[in-house]
Amino acid sequence: MALTTFAAVTSSVLSLGLLAVVQAPFEHAFRARNGAHLAVQFDGSKVTAAQAAATAHAAGVTEAAGPYQVAAALDTTVGTDCPHEAFAGHDNGPITVTTRPDLGSTSGMDQLALTRGRWPTSPGEIALPWQHYAADCFGDSVVFSSLPGKPSFKVVGFANSVTDSATAFATADGFARLTAAGAKSDEQMLYRFAKAGTDADIATDKQAVAAAAPAGSVEAGQSYLTAEQLVTGNAKAYVPFLIAFGILGLFMSVLIISIVVSGAVASGIRRIGILKSLGFTPSQVARAYTAQAVIPAALGLVLGTVFGNLLAVPILDGATKQLGAASSAGATIPLWVSAVVPLGTLLIVGVTALIPALRAGRMPTVRALVVGRAPKAGGGRTAQRLASRLPLPRAVSLGLAQPFARPARAVLVGAAVLFGVVSVTFAVGLETGFNRYLDASTSGFNVASEFVEPTADVGVPWGLYGPNDPRTPHLDAAKVAAALAGIPGTKAAFGWGDSGATMVGTPPGGEPAKVFTTTGDFSWTHLELLSGRWYAAPGEAVVGDKLATTVGIHVGDDVTVAQQNKQLSLKVVGINFDTNQGDYTVMTDAATFTAAGLTPHIDQFNVELADNVNGSDWSTSAAAALTPLDASVQPNSGGGKNIIVITMGALVATLTLMMIAVAALGVLSTVVQDTRERVHDLGILKALGMTPKQTTAMVLTSVSLTGLIAGLVGVPLGVAVEKATLTPMGNAIGRHLPPSVSHTYTTGLLIPLLAGGIVIALLGALLPASWAARSRTATALRTE
Repeated sequence: MALTTFAAVTSSVLSLGLLAVVQAPFEHAFRARNGAHLAVQFDGSKVTAAQAAATAHAAGVTEAAGPYQVAAALDTTVGTDCPHEAFAGHDNGPITVTTRPDLGSTSGMDQLALTRGRWPTSPGEIALPWQHYAADCFGDSVVFSSLPGKPSFKVVGFANSVTDSATAFATADGFARLTAAGAKSDEQMLYRFAKAGTDADIATDKQAVAAAAPAGSVEAGQSYLTAEQLVTGNAKAYVPFLIAFGILGLFMSVLIISIVVSGAVASGIRRIGILKSLGFTPSQVARAYTAQAVIPAALGLVLGTVFGNLLAVPILDGATKQLGAASSAGATIPLWVSAVVPLGTLLIVGVTALIPALRAGRMPTVRALVVGRAPKAGGGRTAQRLASRLPLPRAVSLGLAQPFARPARAVLVGAAVLFGVVSVTFAVGLETGFNRYLDASTSGFNVASEFVEPTADVGVPWGLYGPNDPRTPHLDAAKVAAALAGIPGTKAAFGWGDSGATMVGTPPGGEPAKVFTTTGDFSWTHLELLSGRWYAAPGEAVVGDKLATTVGIHVGDDVTVAQQNKQLSLKVVGINFDTNQGDYTVMTDAATFTAAGLTPHIDQFNVELADNVNGSDWSTSAAAALTPLDASVQPNSGGGKNIIVITMGALVATLTLMMIAVAALGVLSTVVQDTRERVHDLGILKALGMTPKQTTAMVLTSVSLTGLIAGLVGVPLGVAVEKATLTPMGNAIGRHLPPSVSHTYTTGLLIPLLAGGIVIALLGALLPASWAARSRTATALRTE
């Protein structure tokens, strides 16, 4: 009982606590700062400020603010005045700059929050979110490296918008410095709508705004739901499977308590009579038997609450930090969750135990004292006669007939095994899905026998300088590809690199969109497409799933990418699952960039070697051809693992083992009770010549049929639970799972799972079967 309540409370505290904690800080900040449901960026060359302002009267709009000037996706570097060499002059990523009449205003929509320092007051100052600048360089400069003249600003504050409507804030004069240096100025409007609870609502609202503006003027839209998902997604991904385990654990707790208390009443009838004859009232007897369940269950409640709170800390820490929490104080389960869950579970446990306990209390004293322990005559006689006709050993046929003698008890055994099988099937499917997700998300650009990269990059941290920084080395793609083709043992190779471009219209908050240029055939890497096809002609591109979902991109749409203030339109022909290089990605052929006058960057070649080729030998021969090209061979050390997915897998495995143990204990308790009641029958059978091995076989067989039926029913239920859980987990992190991840069950996996019911039943019955086999004939006969 302690184990079942421990599993149920741990899962319930975690799931309910995660829902409450990860959601509450964002919702509180959104309400307190009057966050915008939607921030829309209009192309400054196609719309005037007055036209943008007029969209405040679009259908469904209840409140609007703006227009505000905004300059999107400007490449930056940390200023060289930063005293820390690890950051000075290094890439700082693209940021979106805006200006407001009063940056520190505490009224109106989308109130900005200052978390450190002060607001800019002069043209040379700027405030950034803490995630978008090195904290050790606070007070030093950020340089807009993609603009002519590379204007620099002093970082005087860390600030943010709750919905990431922008990632940098300057004065009006400071913004004018950027536009004077060549930054494109657009118009941004902020809206609140009457209906904005779902992505579909936001999409409808955005269409209404676009209809009220000049055609083609809407460049981007940032939904508050996207900002919320960026903050809460990883933590919320735990919730679906924790809810499933919590429900299974709760049902298992009710079942086990029913088994244990009912068994205690059935086996202690004579004791009940003695207690009543000594003066115990019915309520005292009921309380005594209820306490037998409540006391160990209470231990499980306390341990489960503590364990659930401890597990929550590392999961919640990342979410609270993303909202700018200064300490880990927010990374704890609310007290009300830690109180409501165990108290609610205790109530369920108490009511469940009270039902058979009340039956014990109402039992007449005389009946309790005179009742015998022999089974009722005639129970399961028909089943025994039918089983005896089967061509099976007599011990086996007796065991097969036993469930029909105690059908209610057989149902309890079946229910315990059923929940165990459902848990195992569910867990195996989840674990398989997790492993396939890891394989898929660490493949892509990480698949290779050997890597070839610029010699100057060997031993240098990845991304030390920006892709457009002149200090960043790149490969001569044509020469390296030709050299690799001429090296014996090379089976296939392709090159890729971060072009330094970004996609116009991506949300300003969170991870910036990256545009990768490729050369050569990469089909052997098994990059997965969710829809469409790979690019095959100039001007075509494939967009990453998370970026497509966030921005609302579909196959056939056009997207615009910008590199060093030069723009290029691309036709989306496919949506891919993952490149292992970030969530927001665009892929296109290097020739597309070259034809448009942009510069493709190839930073690495992935090489696949023939099956009989030794990597060290190939590297030695390749060095002679690659060294003159300033290229070097590096071994593939394997992709990094997703710690969140690994943590989920460990948690699933732990909860599953507990559920299997509980199911086996439920079987054990029932079989022990049945065996004790039939000890006289066992004595007669032994007196007639039944051996210990036959006794063991009879007891084990008595649960095998029930286990088989429970397995046949439990596996489909477990599959259904897994299907209802895995997809919401993917949705929580903004991903659509490909078939290779979501189709987890194969024939080779399902067949052993179907036998899981028999295995769990036999595990639970093994100990009482051994006890029955060892019992002495004379002892058994004297129990009558």
